[in-house]
Amino acid sequence: MGRVPAALRLACAALALSCAARPAAAAPECIVPAKPGGGFDLTCKLAQRALQEAGMSAEPMRIAYLPGGIGAVAYNTVVAQRPAEADTLVAFSSGSLLALAEGKFGKYGAADVRWVGALAADYGVIAVRADSPWKTLKDLVAALAADPDQVLFGAGGTIGNQDWMKAALVARQARVGYKRMRFVGFEGGGEAFTALEAGHVQAVSGDASEAAMQLATGHVRILAVLGEQRLPGRLAAVPTAREQGYDITWPVVRGFYMGPKVAQADYRRWAARFERLQAGPDFARLRAAQGLYPAAMDAAALDAYVRQTVQRYAALAREFGLAR
Repeated sequence: MGRVPAALRLACAALALSCAARPAAAAPECIVPAKPGGGFDLTCKLAQRALQEAGMSAEPMRIAYLPGGIGAVAYNTVVAQRPAEADTLVAFSSGSLLALAEGKFGKYGAADVRWVGALAADYGVIAVRADSPWKTLKDLVAALAADPDQVLFGAGGTIGNQDWMKAALVARQARVGYKRMRFVGFEGGGEAFTALEAGHVQAVSGDASEAAMQLATGHVRILAVLGEQRLPGRLAAVPTAREQGYDITWPVVRGFYMGPKVAQADYRRWAARFERLQAGPDFARLRAAQGLYPAAMDAAALDAYVRQTVQRYAALAREFGLAR
């Protein structure tokens, strides 16, 4: 081979130096504020796949796990230590908003982060075994009113979380106080349904997405959906609590927040991405495959929803003796 001209050698060296001095942009990061598995993990992985398939993310979104305090560790970390990161998102759900309302995130409140996008919605359900004598929610409420000891609720989580709250709202319809209601918490909804099938608990308060998967076993009967109206798909035949005379709703919104000092341009860039995802049929397919439902809110609507919901949950928390 001949000698490379000096000018070309200099140009190549300059180009190499320029490339070395300009590192590749880091991939966006989605923080799961819990251990792997569960709803927060599902939320990040759904966004990861949807953004990649839609061509909105040059690099696959990285997923990091930051468990602790039912989301408190992640919330405090982003607010205090990583407030301005332009491509860091944290998954949240309505359970996070309940924890905020109950003061479980310490000194920080709903106004201390930027609520950037809603990804999907889910809804609470009340379920029993398929061979249970209770065929409707009215049957279950009547059983609670007659003898609270005969109904042991099971759910993922602990006393005070959103699944406990759903059970407490049902018990309240029977004039059974939250201190009198029997409840046992499990590591997740899957364990609660396993306990239901084994007869260790008599009812489960959970989410529609997890309950729908249990229908295929033939061992579960869903008494009510805690939504404004009936859900499409596998749960279309299940009546709402309102249809049965009980004003109980529990929507579960899944989405993301960002640090409080993220630049407006970066915040709007992410908000626009989630709005475009929501409008596309491809994302609707991915969302439905996870048993989830539309959450038609842009960033401004989500922010308003979060603030209103935290206020409503705070009132419930005071009523049930849970507010700090």
